[in-house]
Formats: sequence, structure tokens, C-alpha cells
Amino acid sequence: MEDRIRIRQLAEHAGSDVVLCGWVRQRRSSGSKLHFMQIDDGTGRVQVVVKKGNVPDEQLEAAGKVPFESTVIIRGSVKEDARQLGGIEVAATEFQVLSAAVGEFPIGKKEHGVGFLMDNRHLWLRSRRPQAALRIRAEVIRACREHLDGRGFTNVDAPIFNSSAAEGTATLFPVEYFGETIYLSQTGQLHMEAAAQALGDVYCFGPTFRAEKSKTRRHLTEFWMLEPEMAFADLNEAMDVMESMIGSVVERTLTNCRPELDALERDIAKLEACMPPYPRISYSDALERLKGTDAEIPWGEDFGAPQEDAVSAGFDKPILVHRFPTAIKAFYMKPDPDQPEVVLGCDMIAPEGYGEIIGGGERASDLAYLEHKIAEEGLPKEAYEWYLDLRRYGANPTAGFGMGLERVVAWMGDLGHVREAAPFARTMSRTFP
Repeated sequence: MEDRIRIRQLAEHAGSDVVLCGWVRQRRSSGSKLHFMQIDDGTGRVQVVVKKGNVPDEQLEAAGKVPFESTVIIRGSVKEDARQLGGIEVAATEFQVLSAAVGEFPIGKKEHGVGFLMDNRHLWLRSRRPQAALRIRAEVIRACREHLDGRGFTNVDAPIFNSSAAEGTATLFPVEYFGETIYLSQTGQLHMEAAAQALGDVYCFGPTFRAEKSKTRRHLTEFWMLEPEMAFADLNEAMDVMESMIGSVVERTLTNCRPELDALERDIAKLEACMPPYPRISYSDALERLKGTDAEIPWGEDFGAPQEDAVSAGFDKPILVHRFPTAIKAFYMKPDPDQPEVVLGCDMIAPEGYGEIIGGGERASDLAYLEHKIAEEGLPKEAYEWYLDLRRYGANPTAGFGMGLERVVAWMGDLGHVREAAPFARTMSRTFP
């Protein structure tokens, strides 16, 4: 197998003999002398033709009865054929079954319910839709990292085990840790603030956990979050980076994931309309847009899905809603000096009903203010002493944000539910497989 060629490379080897390894995704026969099968090696799919006279008789017989999802090794010649997937076909000269599947593959061509597919996610991943979604996910990750790396950001990993809350105690997952209770991370932001005071512009990218008892299509209990943090930055700079990064994600997805978008039947035109600049409106302006609709709320209430959907419905690209009420935002958000009743923060809301994909803004740098907010919200001060040290020693304005990876991927692929954007989704009711 040292001479193996990946299916994605086959077009470069037209007219040559190659060795392929993969899984039999589909098979059909024309009598006992001619068999067609679709082989997948994880990099792509190709039709392989196994014909009498081209392979030994025992191999021809094996090809006629090989079960779906069996692992095979094929030697054959690569031929150009515009009618076939990828414009390539392989005529087998050797066909070997490396591992025959046992019994009928659980996921067939018939319709299956979501519960069944999620119970068999480990096998469903082999289907076109999950494959496409996960390749888009990988491209989104690459786009984000390369965009930030190109702007001079340093990747700093944040811890998963934490002694305190950052986004509210109601959504913490407690963990027994050598005789004491600690918590799974809700965000890496507080630690990124510490890293920013050492390295300037930084980001972390890793799993976060929220014990929200929500069953909406936008929520998971375990999800990945990208969190840049910038020293000596303000709200406008944070919004600029949000905008440029998401613009890069859209552009890269359109350029590098067209086959995947096609497999998902994504409306490409809607993504093409999502290049920056993005509209920026205040929370108060957004409430004006909601007046007279079913999503209308009084000033001071936070947005839910109805408000996000209603506000974004008037735009064909993401929007940035800034200056939310201070009372509904986290303790570390900086109040607007000109309007202390609102904070210098913003949410980016995706179009097409995909809701908030980014939240962030400026962080409060005043020690006395933070001490007051910690006391006001009943948080244990001792757990935040290290965070308050950042204000005691070299306090500076910082700004940043958190981007929910699965929500962005769901929007890119028009997936409908964030569980499809995760390899193995974790929800209130699912921790298997």
C-alpha cells in the first residue's frame, strides 16, 4: 500500500495504473461478468469497474458479492470519463477484499429518523451530508486561524477545568476534582485577558461547556469557541476583526468547499451576498425595528431567537447589534461612558435565521467597578482575585469576542440544526456515541 493514491489525486494520474484503498459505498452488477462500485477513501469517491477478463475469476466473484462498507484494495487503470463522478473512472485489474462487512449496514437508502441517525452517528459520518458538513467545519477552522495568525495574533490554549464562572453560575457543569468541586469551562475569555497583557493580541480555540436546559436547534451543551482578545483595543476594533474574519470564512468556504456546498444543496447566492461590510445598529435601534411585530420587547430585555430572527430578517448579510443594556450582560463588560446604562459590547447575528454567532466587546478595566459588579452579582471574590490582579498590575483597555464554531458551520452549510455541525453532538439528552 506504499504506492497507494488518494482518490482526490486520481485526476493527476489519468492513463496510469494506481493502487486504491477504500470502502465500498455502493455496488451494482450487470450479470455475473461486470460489476460497478463506488469506492470512498475519505478524500473522495470514484467508480471502479470490475470486469471479467480484467481480473482473476475468484476476484470477479468476490466483487459481485462484497457487502457494502467492506474495505477493499484495488489496482487498476485510471480513465477519464466525463459522465462519472469527478470525471474519472478506474478499471480494476486486481480486486482484494481486505475486510468484509458483517451483515447488512444499518444505514440504508431509506429515510431514517433523526434519533436513529444520531444513535448511529459513528456510521452516519460516512454519508455524503455529514462528510460535507465536517469538511466545511475544517475549512472554517482553517480560515479563522489563518486570518488571525496573519494579523499577528498568538494562539494560547485556555484551561478546561476552572474554579469560577465567567458567563453566569446557572450554566456551570460541576466536576469532582480531588475532593473539591470545580467546573468545566464556559469560556476561555478571562484567561485570554491575562494572555493579552503578556502577548498583545491572542486567541484560544477549544471546547466549552454550557449547562443550558435548551432544546433549540442553536444549542449544544459542548461546543467549540474561538476567542480572540486584543490589548489596547476598543469596541470598534473588536467589531472590525469580527467582520473581517467572518468575511474571510465566507470567502474561503465559497472558494474551497463548493462540492460540499453543492452536496448540501446550499443556496450559493445567499452566501455570496454575505461579504463585508456588515450593518451596525444599536440595541435601541433594533428595538425600534421590532415595534409592532410579534418579537417586540420592552427596553432592557435580552434578545431571544424571535428577536434575532426578526431583526436580521431585514438584511441579507450578518449584522452587528451593539450597546446592549448593562443589566443583561456579563459583569466584566465595560459600560459606555456616555450611556452607563449600556455596555460597549455587541452580537453578530447571522442571516437566514441562524441567530447570534459572535458575542463580545470591551472589557471593564476599572478595579473598583469590577469589585462592585462581582459583589452585586453574588460571585465569590476569592475565585476572581487572579482576574482582579490584571487590573491591579498594568490595567489596560482590552476587547475581544467569542465565536461559536458550530453555529457558523450550520449557517455556512444551511444545516438547520447545530448538531449536524459537530462530529459527535452533545445535548441535554445525548452523550452517545
